[in-house]
Amino acid sequence: MAATTHTVTNQPPPLVGYDVFAADAALAEGVGRHVPPALLEEVRGELGELGRAAGSAHAQRWGALANEQPPVLRTHDRYGHRVDEVEFHPAWHRLLGHAVSAGLTDAWSRPAGHVRRTAGFLVWTQAEAGHGCPLSMTHAAVPALRADPALAAEWEPLLTSRVYEPGLRPVAEKPGALAGMAMTEKQGGSDVRATTTVAESLSSDGEYVLTGHKWFCSAPMSDAFLVLARTSGDEGELSCFLLPRVLPDGSRNSFRIQRLKDKLGNRSNASAEVEFDGTTWARRVGEEGRGVATIIEMVAATRLDCVTGSAAVMRQAVAQALHHTAYRQAFGRPLADQPLMRNVLADLALESEAATALALRLAAAYDADTEQERAFLRMAVPAAKYWVTKRCTPVAAEALECLGGNGYVEESGMPRLLRESPLNSVWEGSGNIQALDVLRALRREPAALHAFLTEIGTARGADHRLDAAIKEMLTELADLEGIEARARRLAERMALVLQGSLLVRYAPPEVADAFCASRLGTDHGASFGTLPPTLGLRAIVERARPVVDG
Repeated sequence: MAATTHTVTNQPPPLVGYDVFAADAALAEGVGRHVPPALLEEVRGELGELGRAAGSAHAQRWGALANEQPPVLRTHDRYGHRVDEVEFHPAWHRLLGHAVSAGLTDAWSRPAGHVRRTAGFLVWTQAEAGHGCPLSMTHAAVPALRADPALAAEWEPLLTSRVYEPGLRPVAEKPGALAGMAMTEKQGGSDVRATTTVAESLSSDGEYVLTGHKWFCSAPMSDAFLVLARTSGDEGELSCFLLPRVLPDGSRNSFRIQRLKDKLGNRSNASAEVEFDGTTWARRVGEEGRGVATIIEMVAATRLDCVTGSAAVMRQAVAQALHHTAYRQAFGRPLADQPLMRNVLADLALESEAATALALRLAAAYDADTEQERAFLRMAVPAAKYWVTKRCTPVAAEALECLGGNGYVEESGMPRLLRESPLNSVWEGSGNIQALDVLRALRREPAALHAFLTEIGTARGADHRLDAAIKEMLTELADLEGIEARARRLAERMALVLQGSLLVRYAPPEVADAFCASRLGTDHGASFGTLPPTLGLRAIVERARPVVDG
């Protein structure tokens, strides 16, 4: 045994054994703002239970194991039968099972369902982000399936169930089910109009067989998938289909998993390339030729989860940085008390709080479901998806740097967060797609712009920098010459003024002041840690810091 040469000192304790929900003031206050008073105690109780689970040692261990032992594709069984199954580490099933039992696949059957689910998603995916994919797909499949009342009646109770049962068997025999999605093809990418998969009708009851491929299939171990295919050959219109993995008679549907993607991050989750061989059975969802309009309901819901998922990665990265610097000493005092480090931490905390506030506001609009709020979402969702997901990577990188060399080591968990951080900016349409979608709403849906302006207008007069930023945005909107080339600038400006209006109305004065000065004013550098030193930086840091009891 080697001799002891030194005593370990000046190392922070692990951030474990805390309530992820209660330790996040911005999230807890947002829930209080958007949940009706009669439900608030119940919702806070649910989220507190979930938050303590997410901050526990066992959940953090599950997250590490699920990424260290990624899924494995088994195309055949030992006897040579084609099975196309994906095997996961038990930790994955524990994470997913806990999430399903907490209601994270269901925002549809409870009052304030979207706010409570969004808050829960933000809390629980801080333990591990990869399993958020099947949670999101399953949740988002519900509004698409409602285009066909018979299919919705059959599948919605299973998709919103709180029982997780892995494995493939007829869904009629299962207490709960998961759903995935497969739209992207090799030649098309985000341009789903380039789809070449063909659907041939078998009957007048909406039964078809599919021939083709999908280049990205999310969550291939799911019980069913929403897919797009042409109903009349290459020139036909796109229709939406529900493709089950197991047929009603118990036999396996023809769903050939060619390989799993070797991804930058999100390694606990399986993404696949799949083939349909002309015998792949599916049922049409909604009207023939209306596939994009049908599946767009699913895409809209998953885009909100992109915003929420990025907010979760940001929050966990910032929480780790704040925790580390509160304990780590340098030059005779904690790092967090060093003026320059405090500036960096406060800047990161602002980005995290703004993302959280925006995600919850979008969720509340889904819950309200009024004509005004639906119009607001039409413009706010793509703008938020564009901007919040873009900010996730620089936040994760800067937070990692706060831990110094320790942050670059896998054991810290920070590299996993950094690898995860670009995902949501790519998934469900990358930055250009979101920016162009904002323009599409501007051109086709005047009510969307009116609703957006009404929302940000409620904060007018509260901060001169916000007022100036709104004026600049309106100037951008008034000049449509070459607007497509400026679409990213416009989407960014719209997201920032929306975040600014939320913080001015609801956040503490020091948070709103710092955000408006740095994001909407002119006094901000290109990197984090360049906030005006006159702002209340200590208060911002203390508000964001997670505190472990005891």
